[in-house]
Amino acid sequence: MHELVAHIARSLVDKPDDVETVEREEEDTVTIELTVSQEDLGKVIGKQGRTARAMRTLLAAAADKEGKKTRLDILE
Repeated sequence: MHELVAHIARSLVDKPDDVETVEREEEDTVTIELTVSQEDLGKVIGKQGRTARAMRTLLAAAADKEGKKTRLDILE
């Protein structure tokens, strides 16, 4: 699932080489930490958080197929 988030983030940012994802699994919850460059943070979050919300929705749909819950943390 972290590949999905990384692919979407790389498509949005100006510095795709700075995109990093870390996936952590705890019981039935998968936490994905997304790190981008400071200049690209606004592009990943989007106006009023719409882009981040859309990424979380896609992630939740992918995780639902596996019967898991997800959490996306966007780090600076």
